[in-house]
Amino acid sequence: MPEDSDWEAYKVPPTRTPTSERITSVPNPVTYIQTAFNYVVDAPVTFVREWIERQRAKNKFYYYHQKFRRVPDLSECLEGDYLCFFEAEAQWRRDRMVDREIVEIIRERVGACQQREGPNHFQNCAKEVQQLAQVTKAYQDRYGDLGVHGNARTCLMKQKHRMMEERKAQANASQ
Repeated sequence: MPEDSDWEAYKVPPTRTPTSERITSVPNPVTYIQTAFNYVVDAPVTFVREWIERQRAKNKFYYYHQKFRRVPDLSECLEGDYLCFFEAEAQWRRDRMVDREIVEIIRERVGACQQREGPNHFQNCAKEVQQLAQVTKAYQDRYGDLGVHGNARTCLMKQKHRMMEERKAQANASQ
């Protein structure tokens, strides 16, 4: 469109909505109701909400960094102390979840390294692959062969049997 357009040729059509120029001596009650609502309802609610947000800003709580206290192991529980058994079981489940996530993170690092390095990943990602092998072996030693329904007691028994086999092998090797 050229710069020197003729505005008379392109007139803006008139608006179809009539403008009300009503001037009366009676005030509009809507403005009074709106003002009363703002002062009676909106202002106190806004004040309380801002005060709560200021208090929360002082004390930040990060729910995803929740730290549980360590509880005694199942081997340290007294006989018949069912609360200790329950806490040890919950602690074992949390430890298993953490160990599973550690293995998954290392596996993702190896995959990212292989993707990044391309055909040279055998030599450039050797450290990550070795770390994955160590972490996977440790996870398998502790939680392997427990199955889906494994619990702290079966894991403890597995660990005890493994230690007994290692002692027998060590005693047989020294003779």
